[in-house]
Amino acid sequence: MKEKEVMETQRERHSLLGFFSATGPVISKYPALGALIAFIAIFVTFSIIAPKFLTLRSLTGIFTLVSELGIIAIGEAFLMISGEFDLSVSGVYALGGALFVVLANSLPSFLAFIIVLGVAAFIGYVNGMITLRGGIPSFITTLGTMMVTRGILLAATGGFSLAYKGDTFVPMILSKLIGHGLRPSHIWFIALALLFSFVLTRTRYGNWVFAAGGNKEIARTMGVNTDSVKLRNFMISAVMAALAGCMAISRFKFANVAFGKGYELEAIASVVIGGTSLFGGYGTILGAALGAVMVGMIRIGLVLAGAPGYLYQAFVGAVLITAAIINLRIRRTST
Repeated sequence: MKEKEVMETQRERHSLLGFFSATGPVISKYPALGALIAFIAIFVTFSIIAPKFLTLRSLTGIFTLVSELGIIAIGEAFLMISGEFDLSVSGVYALGGALFVVLANSLPSFLAFIIVLGVAAFIGYVNGMITLRGGIPSFITTLGTMMVTRGILLAATGGFSLAYKGDTFVPMILSKLIGHGLRPSHIWFIALALLFSFVLTRTRYGNWVFAAGGNKEIARTMGVNTDSVKLRNFMISAVMAALAGCMAISRFKFANVAFGKGYELEAIASVVIGGTSLFGGYGTILGAALGAVMVGMIRIGLVLAGAPGYLYQAFVGAVLITAAIINLRIRRTST
């Protein structure tokens, strides 16, 4: 009896290894494929267990949430592929939105918007310089920056919300309702995902990003300035977070220090679920975008299915761990 159980276990193990061996090279070539399969599975599951999931209102609501998180995830993916992390995105998201409210209440909203993106770029520059010149892991650097930005915002506002009283130009181009629940932020998200995917896969800079995260020393010997690439990506990550923050303010018409709490982990989860390696050198922007969509579907889908809201984090955590294990296994097998 024991021999039979052992043989069954070995057969299952060989079957699983065979699956990874067969799918590994395919997913390595098309890293967004795994995210697409998971996306379809989650979409079908919630379509069955939550009848209201397929309504236009639910789908556009999910996409509104996803657009802001997804834009953050795009910048995070670019940085993670180059071998670094950014935990400060949630703080920049909240600070950028609050700064936009303060400036737009006394200046033209477009000018306020440009200033906010410039401030975000500076924060990303500081993150990069501390990490690259100081030799401090980006995980620690950006965690500190997140705490600093939220602390500054809390001290400046006293924890109270800031009402938006500026003109309607930037809110209109970022997040004003177009009709049937559709918003410009949906278009921004799709356009930025396609743009950054093109940059990553079809340009010299994209090759440098992969090289910086893959093998830093070899990349340097081939003439790639890895520090410069990573510094730019820190700035891109921060700017994308501030852009998402301005979108949220344009939608809610007020800013609060609590905005975006936990987004740093949700963004990283989206990127990893989308097929990007935690160790750098491998990943996809479209996969990160799909990962963000999956996180949004899980958040809304669980509520519509009648599950307690607090199960959301547990569910996302389980999906994240599973995705990380599968990605690591497929990469090892394909290599």
